Amino acid sequence: MRSIHLALISLLLAGCGVEEFQDLRDFVKNAGADMRGKIPPPPEVKPYEPFIYNNEASLPDPFKPRKPEKPSGSRPGIDQPDFDRPKEALEEFPLEGIKMVGYLYQNKIGYAVVRAPDSKLYRVKAGNHIGMSFGSIKEVTDTEVIIEEMVQDSTGDWTKRVSSLKLIE
Repeated sequence: MRSIHLALISLLLAGCGVEEFQDLRDFVKNAGADMRGKIPPPPEVKPYEPFIYNNEASLPDPFKPRKPEKPSGSRPGIDQPDFDRPKEALEEFPLEGIKMVGYLYQNKIGYAVVRAPDSKLYRVKAGNHIGMSFGSIKEVTDTEVIIEEMVQDSTGDWTKRVSSLKLIE
């Protein structure tokens, strides 16, 4: 009986050893044998030809600022910040980091209470300077601080920009 069992088990194991999908494996192995990828040749590289700007050319040099003609009534240097003025404490912080947190009215003058990025509180009024863009406080109300800044445009001229700080509720 034992030898019959051994014979049956060896027949079963011998049947498992036959490769069932050999034809499929051969197809996959040989399917791409005759196919080769083709890479197109690289494009022709043209040599760089620099453009030379000269005074006679009608094209402006893109690396030199172009200033528009000023009206005859304007005087140079009038609309620019005072660089010789001593800086105030709030001029070392960007305006975006300063928050209005309160309002005081003392001796008929309105003061804004602002918090700087260093977490200190400052009391400011019209005429004080604030922010890194030569900002000057023009008006303080119970809900906002109106600031006039001097910024330099791409041609090097100074222009005025109005900003404000709103009271944080």
